[in-house]
Amino acid sequence: MASVRTRIPPSPTGYLHVGNAWAAFFNWLFARRHGGQVVLRIEDTDPTRSSPEYERAIYEDLRWLGIDWDEGPDVGGPYGPYRQSERAHLYRQAAEFLREEGFAYPCYCTPEEVEHERQRAAAERRPYRYSGRCRSLSEAEARHLEAGGRRPALRLDLSRFHDPRWHSEGWLQPKREDGAERLYVVVYDLIRGEVAFALDELDDFIVVRSDGTALYNFANVVDDHGMRITHVLRAVEHLSNTPRQVLLYRALGWDPPQFAHLPVLVGPDRKKLSKRHGDAALREFRDELYLPEALRNFFALMAWYPEDGREIFSTEELVERFDLSQVGRASPVFDRQKLVWMNGEYMRRLLKEDPDRVVDLVAGYLSRHGLLPDPPTPEQRSYVRRVVEVLGDRIKEGPDVLRYGDFFFLDLPRYEPQAVASQLAGPQALAVLQMARGVLQGLDPFRAEAIEAALRAAAAEHGLSMRAVVHPIRVALTGKTVGPGLFELMEVLGRERVLQRLERACSVAAGAGSAV
Repeated sequence: MASVRTRIPPSPTGYLHVGNAWAAFFNWLFARRHGGQVVLRIEDTDPTRSSPEYERAIYEDLRWLGIDWDEGPDVGGPYGPYRQSERAHLYRQAAEFLREEGFAYPCYCTPEEVEHERQRAAAERRPYRYSGRCRSLSEAEARHLEAGGRRPALRLDLSRFHDPRWHSEGWLQPKREDGAERLYVVVYDLIRGEVAFALDELDDFIVVRSDGTALYNFANVVDDHGMRITHVLRAVEHLSNTPRQVLLYRALGWDPPQFAHLPVLVGPDRKKLSKRHGDAALREFRDELYLPEALRNFFALMAWYPEDGREIFSTEELVERFDLSQVGRASPVFDRQKLVWMNGEYMRRLLKEDPDRVVDLVAGYLSRHGLLPDPPTPEQRSYVRRVVEVLGDRIKEGPDVLRYGDFFFLDLPRYEPQAVASQLAGPQALAVLQMARGVLQGLDPFRAEAIEAALRAAAAEHGLSMRAVVHPIRVALTGKTVGPGLFELMEVLGRERVLQRLERACSVAAGAGSAV
């Protein structure tokens, strides 16, 4: 394959969302698979919504995900500038070429006149297409309209493509249907195969607005050609733009890149991905302790189906094995549960290979939730390390830190009402808690092994099962019925806090307080 160049074209009108990040990752993965280059282009043509803050956030989020680029606004390159707002002169040059070659004409229609055409089409129950009324204006008529204050937009003249010379090139094909000949713009998509679009279902679309600004399809064609883009991987929602872009390429005398339209991400209900199912800003996943290496693995397996059915790949393996021919057309489900599982697999590895990174991630998560200062003191960080060791494999995502371990960072635990009802009600629970206080008060050293041995001996002495002892104590100390190992968490909490919480639980069990 010839040198591959793909592009990542975000708009700095908000934070990078997971769908855009997924498409960006596929462009990056495809380019790296073939030893090519990645171009980052900022599409900031909406000055009212674009901001430097969002542009900086895009750089940050992409780099966090592990996506780098060879050319872009921040690193430069031979085919810049790489912000659309700085490329207006290139759009003007291309527009002037279209006019000079007779492929485009000025359109003086007002929005009201276009709307009247649209309403008429609706009344006649036919699809609206611009009538082409300005295509045959004389120079005198044009000057008269301009003298009246009208400023023209620029429309592509589709009638030029009825010339038979185009038919021999393959991308514009005549077909006979019901005794008549229709022309089709043919697009070969690397995922979907050959896709044909009837030329008569398109109209003379605007390429430059009356204020001189280029529209999306036109700007993208000029940019992709100018930046030597060879492959465009994008969401299938853009497939309907492709025939218009192909016509622009041909009118400008350029060869289009190869296209690959990725399927639409959907939620478990098979509807277009919503925020409820995962269509959130990428940084929200970062803040919830999703690891970039896990997200890359998860992203790759949405729509790409390697033959051996494996699910865990290093990024190096993804780059080595990725094959666009194995990308499916069906909409992949953004399965949040699978992402949690996969992140847990990576987190488990990280706990063994780089526990300091996990400690830093958890400390940051606790700081964002107001349970630690930012940055924590060395003593607090050391305490977080012990908590992480106790929680262990339970940490699959950020909420697990609080779900299973918020009590480590609270003065007193938040009791779950059902936990109190099932484990702290009745005289036996009170007796168990009082027994535990007595056993633990003078225990030295206050270590997990010693705690377990002392409580087992006391349970045997009183004729109690360990189950009858462990569950009330767990609720007393954590407020929960499930969690990490009881004796290990007691060691981390320390004698003073354990005794304090047991005393409080005794009051609850005796019905003397309203702490629930």
